[in-house]
Amino acid sequence: MTEAETLYHEIASVIPGSMRSQLFGKQCYKIEGKPFVCLFEDSMVFKLNGQTHKHALQLEGSCLFDPSGKKRPMKEWVQVNVSHRSIWRDLALEAFAYVSELRVIK
Repeated sequence: MTEAETLYHEIASVIPGSMRSQLFGKQCYKIEGKPFVCLFEDSMVFKLNGQTHKHALQLEGSCLFDPSGKKRPMKEWVQVNVSHRSIWRDLALEAFAYVSELRVIK
């Protein structure tokens, strides 16, 4: 297991109610069936909005997640490489909060 995989699982495993799953064939964690983080290569990908989304996109090497590689990025999903692993936990918690909030609204 790579450093990115180990950290990804450590972070997601302490978020209450998160369940391992798949998103476009990639490892992800979901809350009540809704994905909020996934692992792609040596990056962690987060479903974000607002200022947190903007901040994550400004990190060097970050980009909108394009799981197909066909220049069709997912607007809310930000791919953050392992060089920013020190903030992965905070971003995962923000993603969890955002997806949890969406669950309540619907």
